[in-house]
Amino acid sequence: MSANPQILSILQKAYQVETDGYTFYSMIAERTDKDAVRDLFGKLARDEVLHKAYLKEISGQYEERGVAAFVVPARPDPSLRVFADRVLTDRFKEQARGATFEVSAVSIGMTLETNAMALFGAQADTATDPEVREFYRFLCEWERQHYEALQDLFQEVRQDLFTGGGFNPF
Repeated sequence: MSANPQILSILQKAYQVETDGYTFYSMIAERTDKDAVRDLFGKLARDEVLHKAYLKEISGQYEERGVAAFVVPARPDPSLRVFADRVLTDRFKEQARGATFEVSAVSIGMTLETNAMALFGAQADTATDPEVREFYRFLCEWERQHYEALQDLFQEVRQDLFTGGGFNPF
């Protein structure tokens, strides 16, 4: 069975996206001295490891089964949303409030997730095989869960960063 080079290329990009996310999130978890921030970024890093393993499995199956490997059995687990809601507590807000490093890390994480959603969304829009299209949508939803968790946190703490820095253009 001959593998489509475009699909293989997207699988490689997807794996790189997860590797980049893992590297960034684990670096932040290691560098912060704030427990709630460490918990969130540690969870995000662990999620990226699971995503990498899943992509590796799909890639291997694609070599053997073709597009049938892309049949997605279920939607992404909503546990990150629950986790983020639990972390978005007064403790997290207090620890990250005005903390430039942590707020910037959240912002950069949002950018990583936005770029991943754009990549997978564009691929879903152009995929000709329904299984492959649904797979890309699945990956996009994975990234959206991370993005929304980070966005919620960012909205809570960014104003303090501006105020603490004397930036108030309004």
